[in-house]
Amino acid sequence: MPPRPHRPDALAWQVFRGSDAVLRGLLTEHQLRSSAWVRLRHDIYADARLDRDHALTCRAALLRLPPGVVIAGPSAAYLHGVEHASAFLGEVHVLVPRSLRVGAQRGLRVHAGDFVAPTAADAQASGGRLVGAGQRPGAAEGDGSPRCSGIIPRTDPGRAAWETAVWLEPVRAVGIVDALLRQGLTDRDTLAEVATRNADRPGGRRARWVFELADPGAQSPPESQLRVRLVLAGLPRPVAQHPVRLPNGLILHPDLVWPEYRVAVEYDGQWHADADQLHRDRRRLNLLVGAGWLVLHVTSRRLHNDFPGVLREVRAALDTRGWRR
Repeated sequence: MPPRPHRPDALAWQVFRGSDAVLRGLLTEHQLRSSAWVRLRHDIYADARLDRDHALTCRAALLRLPPGVVIAGPSAAYLHGVEHASAFLGEVHVLVPRSLRVGAQRGLRVHAGDFVAPTAADAQASGGRLVGAGQRPGAAEGDGSPRCSGIIPRTDPGRAAWETAVWLEPVRAVGIVDALLRQGLTDRDTLAEVATRNADRPGGRRARWVFELADPGAQSPPESQLRVRLVLAGLPRPVAQHPVRLPNGLILHPDLVWPEYRVAVEYDGQWHADADQLHRDRRRLNLLVGAGWLVLHVTSRRLHNDFPGVLREVRAALDTRGWRR
């Protein structure tokens, strides 16, 4: 028979070490196996009512690490508000001071390096994501309740962008940097400063290249992926959400645009399954075609399963409009 759920006030909405809870007499080992708790890592448990997101995974990872370790790279980007940067079961990227030794752990990606503490402005810009894994809905930071866990130590958005650019493959990295820029968590001046400051470090040239590919106009990760894959395949770089003024004065913003060739690509994501949205999009794009533009459509299925075909079609469209390789 499964144990009856028992949730002491001291552990409500918390992430904790199971052995500590047993030692303090708050729970028995049998009670730890009840539905009140979810086991996240060896000896690490959480209130089962907490959102199962990457922030929760980060908190769990830190409980098994020494002081001085901080969340970094794509995991830090997630904590700053880029939700597609990682997932509940995604690897937690941490920055470990060179003076510490951290052994391998499942689900943990360890990077050695120095950490510069974020400024008050960085903390202000991070929003509610920092505390969300340790709070129940509606709780406020610093409200004095045992569930409130404070700020998760992490690198600032500019540094997280640099780490992401160095540590991840380019297509995924650019999508995360796109989102950091689009959400105003960092800007191009900051990225240029970070790139210059780290130019001589391993991965410095790669990071600068990723930053140059980034575009805050991208509206979704698949749009970022499509844009970067086209560029890596040798096509000229398109502009995301470039404004196109039609003869009637209407301004449209296709997903990807080559203005000089009057070629546009639209990514048809899941929202296009909505009949009303599909109707609006098709009417809008018919106006674009009527104004002399070539418009191609790329679905999620084709992006992932037939990218060579997509590439041929886009290349042919550009060729017909005068692009010379």
